Amino acid sequence: MIVTTKKLFEAAYGKYAIGAYNINNLEQTMGLFRGNLESQSPFIIQISKGARSYTHKKMLEGLIRSADEIFHEAVFAVHLDHGDEETCYDCINSGFYSSVMIDASHAEFEKNIEITRRVVEAAHAKGIVVEAELGQLGGVEEHVAVDEANAKLTDPAQALEFVQRTGVDSLACAIGTSHGAFKFSGSQGLRFDVLAQIQERLPGFPLVMHGSSSVPQEEVARINAAGGKLDGAKGVNEDEFARAATLGVTKINIDTDGRLVWTRVHREHFRDNPSDFDLRPVGKIFMAEYAKFIAAKNVKLGSAGQLQAVRALLG
Repeated sequence: MIVTTKKLFEAAYGKYAIGAYNINNLEQTMGLFRGNLESQSPFIIQISKGARSYTHKKMLEGLIRSADEIFHEAVFAVHLDHGDEETCYDCINSGFYSSVMIDASHAEFEKNIEITRRVVEAAHAKGIVVEAELGQLGGVEEHVAVDEANAKLTDPAQALEFVQRTGVDSLACAIGTSHGAFKFSGSQGLRFDVLAQIQERLPGFPLVMHGSSSVPQEEVARINAAGGKLDGAKGVNEDEFARAATLGVTKINIDTDGRLVWTRVHREHFRDNPSDFDLRPVGKIFMAEYAKFIAAKNVKLGSAGQLQAVRALLG
């Protein structure tokens, strides 16, 4: 069942966070649905601009529609991740997406408001909800690239004005995370002080954490042992998710970790089976491993076991 993120946030606020997972292909789609049903979790499917052009946007939509029929108990939103204005309008007009993110965080404050407001008006006219971003995360995620020198935390003093003037439904906040596998060096972590100040100004309003993969060190070690070069990769402490949820974070974006699982499975399989040229055996391994990863992540997010309560709320 495809629902809006707004409905999921109403169920989750202050109690747990919804996992927002990026997908690009069949194997990720199957693993994602299996893992969420195994853990009985509502979830958000994220489709990036890059994923829409990897094969064709209709291909991913078709996979999700098929999964919705196969896994009919699932409750999820379909969300455009890091969209520019043109891509947002294309998704809004497609009739398929239930949520879009307009990322104009690279622009000055007034310009960000102007662009976001246009997208909100177009989306709300069709019953679609909108996420926007204030502040900038460092790192690289597909077409979004911000070096650490230009990364900036969300200004809590601007958050309320931004939400009021744009009419946006949720706000992605920069609170110390970054995109990619190399989020932190040393002892940095989430800036809960900034998050608390934002929640104080926006009580009850859904906040979003981007760049929140944990970059499990076991995955990194296994990838490197199988020929990879990810020395120094480090992510968000997933034990901090629960605290973030109490401070208004209702959506946590996780992409890099899924790529690490894919990389580990494929590197190890072809290292150990050098004569294998069939994509299906390793694909089956990945689907099972990805489902296991999703189910475990949902436990950390607090969304595991919440599916029936969400279904009851939806009526």
